Amino acid sequence: MQDSFFTISKTSESLYKEKGSKFIGIALPARTEDEVKEKLEEIKKAYYDARHHCYAYILGADGAQYRANDDGEPNHSAGDPILGQIRSKELTNTLVVVVRYFGGTKLGVSGLINAYKIAAAEALEQNKVVEKLITNSVKFIFPYEEMNEVMKLVSDFELEIVSQNFEMECELKAEVIVSKTEELRNKVTLLQNLSHPIQFDIPE
Repeated sequence: MQDSFFTISKTSESLYKEKGSKFIGIALPARTEDEVKEKLEEIKKAYYDARHHCYAYILGADGAQYRANDDGEPNHSAGDPILGQIRSKELTNTLVVVVRYFGGTKLGVSGLINAYKIAAAEALEQNKVVEKLITNSVKFIFPYEEMNEVMKLVSDFELEIVSQNFEMECELKAEVIVSKTEELRNKVTLLQNLSHPIQFDIPE
């Protein structure tokens, strides 16, 4: 099971010129299609006078959601080369937009493919690639006397504590690496069978 994925950490830009046309590459992190739409709108407003706003994105830990858009350029001459650059770096949750200002000279399909590819590649080169862990949210509810057992689970399974409330009845929320989730559930079940009153839940 995949425990992590690679994405970019910030917004970065590039500038490529070919026969008078300017290609501005913008690479930025995005986690959802709504976020992609928002960022596209911002870029279109910022570069409202450009001829084309071509883009591609890949979303999801498994990279299953993706799209390439030529925005009026010949079919597959812009979006696909941009998408290819995101894929070549094995990135997800990544949006790359290439804004084109037409310079008066047509580049032909092969020229366009090359220009969009270079602009996208250079924008990504200016960025920083980061590895993100894939986790599940988990919740424990337990009496205070079970604190040691729960904190041992936190340590043994390298849980990242999100919030904790220690009173007569304690609640602890944490993140567990996805591949360790089932093992953690089995361990809690074992403790329950040994009469430890620890409730365990994976909220939807």
